[in-house]
This record gives sequence, C-alpha cells and structure tokens, in this order.
Amino acid sequence: MHTNDSMSQNEEIRDDLAALQERLSYILDQNRPEAVEKRHRKGQRTARENIADLVGDQPLVEYGSLLLAAQRGRKSLQELIEQTPADGLVSGIANVNAELFDEDRAQCMVMSYDYTVLAGTQGAFNHQKTDRMLGIAAKMKLPIIFFLEGGGGRPGDVDFYPISVGGLDLMTFTAFAGLSGRVPRIAVVAGYCFAGNAALAGSADVIIATENSSIGMGGPAMIEGGGLGSFHPKEIGPSEVMSKNGVIDILVKDEAEAVEIAQKYLSYFQGPIKDWKCADQSALRALIPEDRKWGYDVRKVVHALADKDSVLELRAAFGKAMLTFFARIEGKPIGIIANNPRHLGGAIDGEASDKAARFMQLCDAFGIPILSLCDTPGFMVGPDCEAQGMVRHASRLFVVGAALRVPFMTIILRKGYGLGAMAMAGGSFHKPLFTIAWPTGELGAMGLEGAVQLGFKKELASIEDPNQRQQLYDQLVEQAYEQGKAINAASVMEIDEVIDPKDSRTWITMAIKAKSSSAAKGRFVDCW
Repeated sequence: MHTNDSMSQNEEIRDDLAALQERLSYILDQNRPEAVEKRHRKGQRTARENIADLVGDQPLVEYGSLLLAAQRGRKSLQELIEQTPADGLVSGIANVNAELFDEDRAQCMVMSYDYTVLAGTQGAFNHQKTDRMLGIAAKMKLPIIFFLEGGGGRPGDVDFYPISVGGLDLMTFTAFAGLSGRVPRIAVVAGYCFAGNAALAGSADVIIATENSSIGMGGPAMIEGGGLGSFHPKEIGPSEVMSKNGVIDILVKDEAEAVEIAQKYLSYFQGPIKDWKCADQSALRALIPEDRKWGYDVRKVVHALADKDSVLELRAAFGKAMLTFFARIEGKPIGIIANNPRHLGGAIDGEASDKAARFMQLCDAFGIPILSLCDTPGFMVGPDCEAQGMVRHASRLFVVGAALRVPFMTIILRKGYGLGAMAMAGGSFHKPLFTIAWPTGELGAMGLEGAVQLGFKKELASIEDPNQRQQLYDQLVEQAYEQGKAINAASVMEIDEVIDPKDSRTWITMAIKAKSSSAAKGRFVDCW
C-alpha cells in the first residue's frame, strides 16, 4: 500500500515528489476527513480500512491509484482529485493469511469499490482498472477477494461520450466470470450492492454479506425508471431475504466479521496447515440417539469429526434439509455435505439438491475432497414438490456426483434409503472411495414405514381390529429394520464396512491422501 515515509528533517523534497505526496494524501484518505467521517457515522469502514484489516501488516502493492473519474468535462481537476481518488476502486496484490502460509500460497488479488467515491459506482477508468487486475489475477493464478458495495454503473462519466455510447463492450463481467473454477473468487458485501456490482457478486464463488446489506440486480433509480414503483434501498434484496433464498452464502454481523470470514474461507483454498487439534473421537459414539425416531443436531457430528475451530458453514438459511461446510481433517481442507434430520426428517428437497450439487462442483473445481454424511429417508416427494421441478433439481446430484474427480467419501450415520441415499453417495454406494456406516446405520430401497405400508397393504387391510393391525404393522417394521441394519448390508458388500464412530477420521485421512484426477481443476462453478 502507498505510504508517505518519514524523511530526514534536513532532506529536501523535490517538487515532483512533493506533488506525488500531495496526490497520495487524497488517495489514502488523509485529506478527505469529511468523507471518512460520513462513512464512520454510518457504522461502516472505508475501503482502505477493510483492506488494511484483511492484509494485516502485509503491504498492498497497489495498481491504478492515480486514476480519476472520467468527468473532466464537468468538473475541475482539483475537484476530481478531492472527490474521486483511484476512481472509486482500490486494487492491488497482497499476502492474506501470511501467518499460516508461505508467500506462494498467501498471495492474493484484493479489490474494493470505494463507497466514499460516487457511491462505489463503476466508472469508465474504474472498469479499465478492474479488467487490468482481473487479467493479472488470471496470469498469476491469484485468488480474488472483492469488496463489492456500490450502486452499479455510473452514467456521469461524460469524457468518453460519444466514443462510447452504452459501454456494453467492456470485458469486466466476462473476465470475472471466466475465472470461475480457475481461481477462488470471494465477494464481500456491506451496505448497498446493486446492478453491475451485484452482477459481480453473483458471479463469485461465495458471497459474504453483512446484516445491513441489500443486494439486487437493480437499485431504486433503475426500478423507478422502469415504472415499477419507488423503493428505499433497504427494501431491495435485504440480507434476511437474500440469506434465506440462497444468494448470500455466509451472513455476518459487520465488516470486521466479514473480513475474518473471508480470511477463513480463503484458507481452505490455500492448502493444508501444520498445527491442528481435534476432539476426543469417542464422543461421536453418543451423538446419534439409540431411538431411531429421535432427531439430533448433525452440526455437532461435523464439529466433533473436524479439527477444532476449522468448520465454516455455507448457505445455512437456505435448503435447510442439507448442510454444507468447509472444514479440516488433520490440517487438510475438506468439503462436507450432510443431511439434516431436523428439517423434513432429512428428506432431500429441491433447494437441498441445488445446494449440495453446487457445493460439490465448487469442491471439485479446486481439488478439495468431499465427505458425505448420509441420514436421509430419500428425496422429498408429493404433488407440491414435483410442481417445483423436483425431477430436475434432484437429478443434479447424480450428474455432478458422476463427474466428480476429487476423493469422495460417504458415511451413513443412520438412514440410507432409496435414490436420496444413492445421491448422497454420488449416485451409487460403490461410487465413493468408501461407503461405510456407523452401527446406527439402516438401509433400504425406501423408508421402512413406507415399504411396509405398500408391501403389506392387503395383509394390513384385512385386519379389522385397529389394535391388531397396528401390532402387525409394528412387527413388520421391526423385521424390516433388522433386515436393513448396516451390518447386514456390509455382509453382502453393499457397503464397505460398519465401523466404530471413533474410527471415522482414520478412514477419512486415508481417503483424502488419494490424488485427484489429473484434470481436477478448471471447470467453472455454477452460480446456483
């Protein structure tokens, strides 16, 4: 990052250097106290404050800091210097998580729209700078952390007219999208993020957004201009809505937490770490209730399995029947998908299917092994579900699962029934490097209760006494349960093994040492 180094009191500063230092005083916000104070009054930080927090004591090698808005035809040069430093985009290369990784792994492209400059809008030179930085990120294979608060395109840059009319030939959006699957791309959103800024956020691998954020493909002016009504910015894509509908991957309190989570998220893509600890694995034995009808918190299983303090959940408020996490096992990054028995009994609906399929794509694109924790009665069914396109949503799991090139593992915690269970194993119990079960595991072509009701419909219907009918039903369910126990499935090689839960990490560490396919990187990741 630019700095004004202290100089000897006797050292004479040349006029050209003094001119540069004067310009830097605006670029670094030292001569913009009103703009900074206005930002702080809103409870938010400046672009440079966020970047300083992100990189710590590491320098930012900044590009394009001397740019000004393309408005010389309507404002004086001094006004532009004071009001539009860096044309509203701070960008450069720095080390992130330098305390964990060497420079080869820590180097990162850092970019931030500056809301104190024309509301973080995307100007003409601003776009040129963005394209330049994205090109460099592609050449150097750098991950990108992009702070995207801003109002979208800027119509006030008059200097380029009539050379440019709509500016629709710029390459920013295709350049950023073209890096999908090639480098990790992290979008951080605080406050308002509309139009072009939102398009970049939606193209990123992950959106980390604060509680005060609003994200939309059109801001208030565009909506009103289209005759669709007048709305306050907070009414357009508020965080509560956007976290529930899956747009926001990780919802955080403020920019400080957003930076912390961005660092943690990036770390999984920077590779293994040396220092790690884990919980006493014997605790896993007690996390699944003995009564098969009781629910439990599968998040506790994930946290107990993974290294301590290594778990990060994505899209927690969306597709609640499926949970997705990044974590570490013995310091090595891993992706985890898990059925949630506390929502729909673990049945996989359309949202859950999309959520898991997209997460699996993300892991596969960057060579991160995947662990599947299966406890599902199958796919969600019914007229309402099918009306929402369940056939297509569910089938994504099979298509993505079949194409996986990274080590893939399945542990059946309890229920493993039907097509849903097969989907949790990439399409077949023999697709993963291993499919194992805990002693609580139970398998079948469909849920036990449903199988009994369908398979013994006539027998049950022939019994007039309801108590006797229930007695037979319970007996048949118990017989089916005994037959479907995981230990029986293992005896015919339908699964590989039934294990003591405390041995799960031994299996996982064995599998994640397997090498991915030679082409295990480079596929784009679906935005949804």
